[in-house]
Amino acid sequence: MNENAHKNDRAQSLPPHQLHRLNELIEDVRQCCEDKHLAEAEELGLPCAEIRCLLLFGSERYLTVKGIAERLEVAKSRVTNIVNSMNEKDLIERATDPADGRVRLLRLKPAGRRIVERANALQKQMQTTILEKLDPADRSRVISGLELLRAAMREAKADMAAGSTGSASGFNQSDGVDHA
Repeated sequence: MNENAHKNDRAQSLPPHQLHRLNELIEDVRQCCEDKHLAEAEELGLPCAEIRCLLLFGSERYLTVKGIAERLEVAKSRVTNIVNSMNEKDLIERATDPADGRVRLLRLKPAGRRIVERANALQKQMQTTILEKLDPADRSRVISGLELLRAAMREAKADMAAGSTGSASGFNQSDGVDHA
């Protein structure tokens, strides 16, 4: 029996209501996350893509366009547009890499650092609010369940990347879309 036939047999043995419910829940959580990102963007006065990019700096002193593109899983040209916009807003600055003059390093300016601090505070506030809505015992179960789900999703993503022909997997690495 080939691998695809085996995967189809496994999928058919799963209860349809579980497949349907998992899809509903993941879509609902995805929509909640998207709504949260849009609210943050409105609060901070920046597009979601710029906030995601700024948050990559975290404890990093410098980043490159290539490094940002890899971490955001978007095309380098998309990052160039984001970086240009953030540069115009005085959130980041470019510097020449002393080790390689062809490489441009990006670093946060004070206004960019303030945005990162505000974004982190908003995220912490949201996470606190979510956890406060749960009983302490439920918090542990939710976190454990999410860790299990993340591990299974990463494993499924790796399986699909290893044996997939592309877009049917639902896990495109660099489709050029900003998944903010």
